[in-house]
Amino acid sequence: MQRASRLRRELSLLTTEPPPGITCWQNEHGLDDLRAQILGGADTPYEKGIFNLEIVVPERYPFEPPKIRFLTPIYHPNIDSAGRICLDVLKLPPKGAWRPSLNISTLLTSIQLLMAEPNPDDPLMADISSEYKYNRQLFLLNAKEWTEKYASQ
Repeated sequence: MQRASRLRRELSLLTTEPPPGITCWQNEHGLDDLRAQILGGADTPYEKGIFNLEIVVPERYPFEPPKIRFLTPIYHPNIDSAGRICLDVLKLPPKGAWRPSLNISTLLTSIQLLMAEPNPDDPLMADISSEYKYNRQLFLLNAKEWTEKYASQ
């Protein structure tokens, strides 16, 4: 019961006051299946891209973080080919930083920030990470190319 009312409140807030560049809505399958879109930030290789994400809200939410993954392919050191995201707030302690006080809006904003500022020291994609660290121009070129190929509407 508590989970449903909290999710409704969060969704209503995401609809009326969404964070800049982020939209989130309920998928037709019910309250625990959400979709989101993140616009690639200005001055990043993802600029003008529209990235779709899937959000699955677990039974124990907010005591357990939602499972979020990219549906749109993205060239990024912290996001793998299955769309899984390496971000501490998406994991429970001790390895992660999830807290029940966080919400879906905060998570999406954190993912947007990760897109703009990758963390090459905690990569899911080692090859992309070393490219980001040692050949930034090639990384930017590849990321832009993927954005044009997969995230352009």
